[in-house]
Amino acid sequence: MQTVRTISPGRTDGTAADPRWPRIVARDPHADGAFWYSVATPGIYCRPACPSRAANPANVTIHDTLADARATGARPCLRCRPDEAPDAVAVAMVARACRAIEMAEEAPDLATLAAAAGLSPAYFHRQFKTHTGLTPRGYAAAHRAGRVRAALAAGATVTQAIHAAGFGSSGRFHAVAGDLLGMAPARYRRGGVAETLRFAVGDCSLGAILVASSERGVAAILLGDDPASLVRELQDRFPAATLVGGDADYETLVAQVIGFVEAPATGLGLPLDIRGTAFQQRVWQALRAIPAGQTASYAVIAQAIGAPQAVRAVAGACAANAHAVAIPCHRVVRTDGALSGYRWGVERKRRLIAREGARPDEPPRR
Repeated sequence: MQTVRTISPGRTDGTAADPRWPRIVARDPHADGAFWYSVATPGIYCRPACPSRAANPANVTIHDTLADARATGARPCLRCRPDEAPDAVAVAMVARACRAIEMAEEAPDLATLAAAAGLSPAYFHRQFKTHTGLTPRGYAAAHRAGRVRAALAAGATVTQAIHAAGFGSSGRFHAVAGDLLGMAPARYRRGGVAETLRFAVGDCSLGAILVASSERGVAAILLGDDPASLVRELQDRFPAATLVGGDADYETLVAQVIGFVEAPATGLGLPLDIRGTAFQQRVWQALRAIPAGQTASYAVIAQAIGAPQAVRAVAGACAANAHAVAIPCHRVVRTDGALSGYRWGVERKRRLIAREGARPDEPPRR
């Protein structure tokens, strides 16, 4: 397709008739990289999805290549930055929005954030979720929860910490405190001292196994070679909790967990006490949706949670998992089907996948 040029000022025949012009008017993000356009009056060139005010087609020239746009002598637009890769522009925009959320006393609403980015609320929302794995509201809540944790650790009262973090009401915070902190705020402020975890160490075909439970459910399933190391790992994860060795009744629960590890397809049937950030929780929920006998790539999981760019963050969430097999991070493999890191050892990952009926080197589901 030849470069379309306006015939003369005031005549829009060439540009307005070009099938690409409606995509510029619509600021179509899918057109980025397919063509560019320059605007004579301000002397700039842009990408099709540029959020700037719509130009008069009489002043617009559409270009097939970026080199053609540069050859006009125009300068690159400072809003859409056409010389940069589209992802780089979006990442920078999302980073600015994250800083705005973090610095605000009260979380900015979607319309305010979108206006600052020069985008529609719907398009901004999609871009933010794509690059962070969270909605702007979810990111703000997670950030406020982090501020609450820091304030409580510094000695603030629960009420002081809640209001300092920007939660509009204590009731709204307490409704989600269990998921964000893993325990009641007052207990978190005391370092979890009031929390008691029962635990026991046993043996399974994968080596040593430690199972620990809180009042809410199974809080950890750890695998390893050395029982003492597993106990230290539990202590590091819950440094202020009181650890109590399991009694005969608890040994029965541990036996049930071991039976599940030996045959994951049977299911566990026990409540889990899952603690993590909002993003980690979404990843772990997606992992639990992978059927036994199947694998999925990190990229597939990122797509499943609506954050296709967050592949590395997905891998980090898998590494932070404390519920071996129950949250089946062993079913996540590289895109080519090869095995990658597993916090309890790649060989255990291989054996778990093989035990479930999948071939460790087969391509993952997409």
